[in-house]
Amino acid sequence: MPTAEAQPGENQTTLKVLTANVDYKNDQYAEVVAMVQREDPDLLLLIEVNSAWADGLAPLNEEYAHRVGEVRDEGLGIVLWSRIPLLEQEVEYLVSERRPSIFATIDVPDIGPVRFVGAHPVPPGLQERTVSNEDERRDSRERDAELMLIARHVEKDPDNRWIVTGDFNDVAWSDTTKLFADLSDLKDPRRGRRLLSTYHAEYPWWRYPIDHLFVSDGFHLIDIDIVKVQGSDHFGLSTTLTVGRKDQGRPEASAEEEQEAEEMVEEGAEDAAEHDGG
Repeated sequence: MPTAEAQPGENQTTLKVLTANVDYKNDQYAEVVAMVQREDPDLLLLIEVNSAWADGLAPLNEEYAHRVGEVRDEGLGIVLWSRIPLLEQEVEYLVSERRPSIFATIDVPDIGPVRFVGAHPVPPGLQERTVSNEDERRDSRERDAELMLIARHVEKDPDNRWIVTGDFNDVAWSDTTKLFADLSDLKDPRRGRRLLSTYHAEYPWWRYPIDHLFVSDGFHLIDIDIVKVQGSDHFGLSTTLTVGRKDQGRPEASAEEEQEAEEMVEEGAEDAAEHDGG
């Protein structure tokens, strides 16, 4: 992903996105609101928003007129706040009926419509609360299926600008994340720059980049960094973008990659049906 070059004498249109998992067990609401106000993003995606967090974040409602998402307990909530009007907005359940994702189209001034996806796929190893065997733990198949389905959304609409962000519960160098990037043709702004690991915030020696932001061709990077989220086990990811010239054409995913993604979706759907009681 290119670095933005300053244009002398021209006003540069920018878009700042802040993505953060606040940790639903965390109660430092005022500190997180203050952090958001300091960062001053145009788009704010917060993950694990439950009813207590929705109340604690109420001061943001005056600053962000547009919101979409779902408030849920047990770390399943996800909400997008936006200063920019939303042309379309929808909460979808791609794999599990318990785990929402956000799809929106944002009318960015001087840039035009931008398709936005906010996601929080199920983490591998999550103890299953919905089955009788309390020791059963999920593997990665539901997470992988959700990421493949999001990639398909992007793959079917390559002419639009895209931002896909969230807590992927997967590292940047995994086979799944690489396949997601190949299928969607989205770019990771950290690549070739810095690792910017986001989890676990309290253990520097055990920290990985699992919170991500991917963008389509045509976006250029002004700045990207991690941000302390008081009381959370994640750092936030703050990214400032602008637009530039698009590359010509896009590579097609191989037949093998398409088949691998299809198998991931089928396996993930089977796991979700079992865990959701379907």
